Amino acid sequence: MIGEEPRIRAAIFDLDGTLVQTERLKAVSYARAAMELCPYSINEEQVLGAYKEVVGLPRRDVASALVQRFGLEETAGARMDELGVDTVWQAYVQVRLSYYEEMISDPEVVRENRWPHTVRLLEVARETGCSTALATMSGRERASQVLEALDLSDAFDFVATADDVERGKPHPEIYLLVCKELGTGAEAALAFEDSPSGVEAALAANLRCIAVTTPFTREKIHDQGLLPERWIVDDPERLPDLARELIEGRSASMGELAVSIQMIMLPKAGYSFKR
Repeated sequence: MIGEEPRIRAAIFDLDGTLVQTERLKAVSYARAAMELCPYSINEEQVLGAYKEVVGLPRRDVASALVQRFGLEETAGARMDELGVDTVWQAYVQVRLSYYEEMISDPEVVRENRWPHTVRLLEVARETGCSTALATMSGRERASQVLEALDLSDAFDFVATADDVERGKPHPEIYLLVCKELGTGAEAALAFEDSPSGVEAALAANLRCIAVTTPFTREKIHDQGLLPERWIVDDPERLPDLARELIEGRSASMGELAVSIQMIMLPKAGYSFKR
């Protein structure tokens, strides 16, 4: 039987896709790089469709999947020396980064892709007395650049990036690290995620989680059943009110989240974490 849930004292946010629509910009950069390298004719929509299947995974996994899907091994491999890398997937990433850098280096582009709920969601966290943190699989330099463009450089009590962990989501390491740094038990933390791998990471670390879907993640989030439908948000306008409801403990369905957590505990996922 599930006992009373502890009050939420920490709100932990993903960055790409959750606070800002950089996932869309990443997707476009992967598509343009694939179109440049592919030995046969493909269009942007084909690559975007394939990207939806791997969104939220570590960069290596995303790039490797798309290299295999679109037969980029030979053309990307031929550019390894030019790009100063040792593997095909890294060559593909370097090509796509040239497209991404052009877009993300423009603060105006970043601001145009900010989700409208971002500021209000952070305000709700502060108003309810929560510590705030970022848990992103972007590198520190890139995350800092995006936060600066959004005027959020000082918005978080702690920021964890891909540079701080050995294993990316869906491994729970980054969430365990954030909870440790905040001095908050995982059971008293709430994660905001937009991808299945992010939701899985949060639940595997024993956090509660609200999923904020995007066009790239909506179908998989609903289909995989990691969370009760109540905690999957397709309309971001509902997000601040739902977050307040959960943080303040006014929801009659909080136990549903605990059930979801129990369904994806660490032994089942095969995860371990070095403290």
